[in-house]
Amino acid sequence: MWTVPEAEDKVVSLETGIKDERLKLVTEGCDPVQKDVKRGSKNILGEVSKTPNAIQTLDKTISNLEMELATARAMQESIINGSPISDDLKIPESSGKRKYLMVVGINTAFSSRKRRDSVRATWMPQGAERKKLEEEKGVVMRFVIGHSATSGGILDRAVEAEDRKHGDILRLEHVEGYLELSAKTKTYFATAAALWDADFYVKVDDDVHVNIATLGATLARHRSKPRVYIGCMKSGPVLAQKGVRYHEPEYWKFGEEGNKYFRHATGQLYAISKDLASYISINQYVLHKYANEDVSLGSWFIGLDVDHIDDRRLCCGTTVLGLYVSRSLTITNIAADCEWKAQAGNICVASFDWTCSGICRSVDRMKDVHRRCGEGKNALRTATF
Repeated sequence: MWTVPEAEDKVVSLETGIKDERLKLVTEGCDPVQKDVKRGSKNILGEVSKTPNAIQTLDKTISNLEMELATARAMQESIINGSPISDDLKIPESSGKRKYLMVVGINTAFSSRKRRDSVRATWMPQGAERKKLEEEKGVVMRFVIGHSATSGGILDRAVEAEDRKHGDILRLEHVEGYLELSAKTKTYFATAAALWDADFYVKVDDDVHVNIATLGATLARHRSKPRVYIGCMKSGPVLAQKGVRYHEPEYWKFGEEGNKYFRHATGQLYAISKDLASYISINQYVLHKYANEDVSLGSWFIGLDVDHIDDRRLCCGTTVLGLYVSRSLTITNIAADCEWKAQAGNICVASFDWTCSGICRSVDRMKDVHRRCGEGKNALRTATF
């Protein structure tokens, strides 16, 4: 007679059956456990391969949010302090609609109306031409100025009226003052980076002559580099003596008396890439300010992996060097640096005089410098960046 097996026998026969079935599946290459392991390994490798792209996307998202936060903070401070809000600040969402090559901020002061007009009459396009330059070439140009100590006073109202006429002024949340140029520089780069998504951000003084097409072509050659700091690099002495021009109150930080500053771009014109402008914007509240704004900017990049580019075409001279008397007693002028380079086809990006830290008597001489050293009327129209 057939007898019912005990429970223990059932377990043994069940385990034996499972093992036999597993063995059969393995020999046929169909083991579900091994399949899951293989599939899991492939999924993990796939996800790992996507990690760099995910990090880049995350970094970009964070950077954009930080830019928006900087803009919102600037607007909030403007409202709290009762200072005028720039029209550019009122429409921050426009910055995300397109990519620009460069934003050129022309540093100016309340007392420099004639300087601004001399720039408008020469190398800065006006009205529809300036708008076309933004739309077609991706070049934004603005005079950059803060507000007076008495916000809403006569100085502020004069600048507001000027902006209504020309539409080319960017107002910063900053109190104007010669000793506050380092703070103004930080605020400019943070504001410009928040408003316009550009490859480069340029700062130039309002008594310097600039060839915009040549500047754009020069910067475009460095687009592939992530962190670029370009200008005429210098290393002047650290002046410890009180009462002298460019006195450095924190001279002791630079070593013994007689030491020089680290290499940095001269303040008349320099450009930085987007990553560096974003870095300034994000860290603006902890970046230290020295007496000179160009020294301050250079110090912010110490310790960062930044490509310093020394381009001497950003600091050409504008003064006629003298007279030359030939053997036949013919007297001719020795052309200025920017002039003879223009004649040779090596157009300068920016021109000024070292003795004046800008073009000497720029209001009177800007048109003449533009005539002798300019890149020509059609340069911007035909430029491709």
